[in-house]
Amino acid sequence: MSAAALGGGAMPNAPSAMSRLDRPFAPPERPVDVSVLVPAKDEAENLPVFMEQAAAAFASSTASFEVVVIDDGSADATWRVLQDLTTRYAFLRTAQHKRQRGIADALRTGYLQARGRVLVFYPADLQYKPEDIPRLVAPILAGDADMVTGYKQGHYEKAFVSRIYNGLSRRLFDLPVRDLNSVKAYRREVMDAIPVRPDWHRYMIAIAASQGFTVTEVPVPLYPRHAGRSKFGLARIPVGVLDMLAVWFELRFGQKPLLLFGMVGAALFVIGVLAGIVALAMLALRDVGVRAVWTIIQTCLILGSIFFAAGLLGEQIAGQRAELRELRRRMDEVRAARDDTVERG
Repeated sequence: MSAAALGGGAMPNAPSAMSRLDRPFAPPERPVDVSVLVPAKDEAENLPVFMEQAAAAFASSTASFEVVVIDDGSADATWRVLQDLTTRYAFLRTAQHKRQRGIADALRTGYLQARGRVLVFYPADLQYKPEDIPRLVAPILAGDADMVTGYKQGHYEKAFVSRIYNGLSRRLFDLPVRDLNSVKAYRREVMDAIPVRPDWHRYMIAIAASQGFTVTEVPVPLYPRHAGRSKFGLARIPVGVLDMLAVWFELRFGQKPLLLFGMVGAALFVIGVLAGIVALAMLALRDVGVRAVWTIIQTCLILGSIFFAAGLLGEQIAGQRAELRELRRRMDEVRAARDDTVERG
């Protein structure tokens, strides 16, 4: 099969195949079935092998594929390697961040560049082989799921930490899958439901499931890194836990913050009132005043007022966010209608 066939009809060696972020994003042209989004930070040694394996995997598939590699501020020859690879693989598209912005931003950039109706998050380090991509996207292309996550098979160094992380995530978010921190495939519209926040790509499944998207998993083998070293260490564990709590709060109370802050404020008010009644009763019956009780009353009333005010302020912010989401939805509808008109014209 020729390189042009692999690229779903993409133009080889065209300048538009290599887009930098300081240029405006053009509407996607000639859609393909699957866009593989590959964030790359200092992966110059891995990318040639990745692309070779991707070409072999796509050649045996009936779906059309493209690969969108996002150079996330690499300090090595990653961008130079990518420029060379675009002359060899017609299905490759590239983008570049001038500085490192993280995986979540890289995925967003890839989403804006991609033409596929199904998106795949795949790392460049070859711990996951491109040969498994067609199997990962198969349930979505068949209409059986909106999102698919890979369930890691094989030995890996951070298995213990991963088990804890996945166990906590399943309990907090009540998810039907076992592995959240792996490769993922998802319908294009899923990306619209994901806030652009650092590291929140790890909770893409939880957020998508809360929006009503269906989720399933397929086993995916895990291999040792081909070259380079991992960018993640033990210092990421506390950050991951805090992010998990932030996502849980967003999903549970993000649209109704007064539900949490108002209840806490009301509870503190009740405690303050009860403590006041007890203090007045003791003062009336025994002519005894307890300073600690009056301290409790003041503290509860002050904190209750603060929590209730925070809840009211949060409601105003939630209202503004809802309006922005609706505005973005309408803009997407207008853009989709415009693109459909252009294709028919």
